[in-house]
Amino acid sequence: MGAAAEKVGGVFLLGHTLRYTAFFATLKQLLEEQRIGRLISIQHNENVAFWHYAHSFVRGNWSNSNTSSPMILAKSCHDMDILLWLAGADCTHISSFGSLTHFTAENAPQGAPARCLDGCPVAHTCPYYAPKWYLTGEKGWPVSVISDDLSPEGLLKALREGPYGRCVYHCANNVVDHQVVSMEFANRVTAVFTMCAFTDDVYRTIKLMGTTGEIHGILSDNKCELKVFDFTTRACTTITLPHGNYEDGYFGLMRHFIQMLQNDNPQTGLTSVARSVESHLMAFAAEQARLERRTIAMQEFSSSAR
Repeated sequence: MGAAAEKVGGVFLLGHTLRYTAFFATLKQLLEEQRIGRLISIQHNENVAFWHYAHSFVRGNWSNSNTSSPMILAKSCHDMDILLWLAGADCTHISSFGSLTHFTAENAPQGAPARCLDGCPVAHTCPYYAPKWYLTGEKGWPVSVISDDLSPEGLLKALREGPYGRCVYHCANNVVDHQVVSMEFANRVTAVFTMCAFTDDVYRTIKLMGTTGEIHGILSDNKCELKVFDFTTRACTTITLPHGNYEDGYFGLMRHFIQMLQNDNPQTGLTSVARSVESHLMAFAAEQARLERRTIAMQEFSSSAR
């Protein structure tokens, strides 16, 4: 796609929405201003949320890597891209560990049926009991995706017959429910990324450590905040941003896209096809490293992949 766009001189912008959020744009600016000196290391966490993981990665479309993709690509390709962007250099080596630990048949409560509505004995205590999430009277996501008919009758039918009514311990899922990825970049920056299903809500946290300071950040729908700590002055500056999570990134992405069309300049975006390919290769390499339990050299992996 990138080669085709370049051949015809077209405008081609990739949807790495996190780059266009006020949160990560401010982080990048702070690094460029050397507010914490030279960047040394990054700790980045993607907190998926127990209910979101159950909906999308146990019952939903991205539950099985054989029919979709590995979890690190399906959910965390944006995070790989952000780490590549913040580090400011190519990734040279990558390793990873993780597994599907909880959402398996061996962890099913005693007597749990294949479907939640088939007389589940732990309906009142199971946090993943399907009616608790889909028969709430709400019509937005995630309820909106389980059926075209959002009437009470239609939703009930979907839970009785469709994938979202299955017990989370009796699904054909195989993607990991927790994973860590360790990375080294060409400029000697190191990074550790953690993805985990077992959190209360969907949010990201990050810590950037530099030679003269550190930055702590949290990004969620309700909170978008950075704390910058200076080693010399011992001062801590709090930066509260007005927008959180993806919605801000969607608008930022479209603003850049319109600017590219107005200026007829394919270079005004915040990323390129080549960088996107590299961040995706990082995700594929992380999955191979996890499966083979080894460290992968990205140059060798990229050459073989291409």
